[in-house]
Amino acid sequence: MALAVCLLFDRRSDRILRALWDRLEDLGVPTLKSHTHGRHVPHLSLAVLREWDQEKVTEAVQPLMDGPVSLYFDALGTFRRGRAWLVPAVGVDVLELQEKAVSAVRETGADLHRHYEPGRWVPHCTLAPRVPLASLPILAAAVYDVLPLETTADHAALIDSGTGQVWLL
Repeated sequence: MALAVCLLFDRRSDRILRALWDRLEDLGVPTLKSHTHGRHVPHLSLAVLREWDQEKVTEAVQPLMDGPVSLYFDALGTFRRGRAWLVPAVGVDVLELQEKAVSAVRETGADLHRHYEPGRWVPHCTLAPRVPLASLPILAAAVYDVLPLETTADHAALIDSGTGQVWLL
């Protein structure tokens, strides 16, 4: 179980990303839509915590989101163990926001996952958590049918990965 500080997409962007999940599911590629509890939402995680005090974290990150963030997706990426994701081009504003989020949660005593250390963090929007190698061509064809994709993240939230519970900031 983990708690993530996430950017969430505006209605248009969320709808497009969920339609991509639907298309992949129809093609037999399991996505976040059907993963675990089935309550996942399209997002970009700025920080993932392994231990935390919810009240302190909420108070610390609440003031960070001060306006919409534009994200431009034009590539498909993969991590070890088959996690497939959209690769965003990020500007200095997103890098600074991620660093501020990490600094804020650290001040609460939270335990930050090592992959979210500034300089090690790889910004991504997960599509499918465990894609078998044989399904990668199917996934890539579907993804490249919709890319490039200009999106807007217009709000933020804390999300419990174990339950899917979302606390809007």
